[in-house]
Amino acid sequence: MTEETPWLQDEEYMALVDDLLTTPQVQKLAEFTQHHYTDRLQHSLRVSYYSYLLAKKHHLDYRATARAGLLHDLFYYDWRTTKFNSGTHAYIHPRIALRNAERLTDLSTKEKDIIIKHMFGATLALPKYRESWIVSLVDDYVAVKEVGVPWRGKVGQRLAKFKSII
Repeated sequence: MTEETPWLQDEEYMALVDDLLTTPQVQKLAEFTQHHYTDRLQHSLRVSYYSYLLAKKHHLDYRATARAGLLHDLFYYDWRTTKFNSGTHAYIHPRIALRNAERLTDLSTKEKDIIIKHMFGATLALPKYRESWIVSLVDDYVAVKEVGVPWRGKVGQRLAKFKSII
């Protein structure tokens, strides 16, 4: 286990998502770069795991949160280059992810809401459940951290250089 993969040591979490995680459909997410630093599978695992922890801490449906969190970005195109005539990526990809997830497993009403509403803020689809809010907010948090990884390194290098000049 590393700081990057704490879920591997969490047996309860892994038991909730293992059937999904071992499918070729979910594993295929590793082929898609997400935020210049990570792949979509690692992103989805982070969102799923940290959402699961929050849901569990607040005595919510952590099973639905973990599973839908893992499936929230279950689409297979490069979101930076693929354009749609019928809407933006923020609007389209939750619908594609939901359709793909429904082909993979039976989903509860709550899991469907989590997947379809995870882009709240970029879309106007208001989350219905507290678990949906958690995944939406954790997704934003994780994305910002992922985007910031290369920047933190550059800022750290520049600060070190600046300190050496002073």
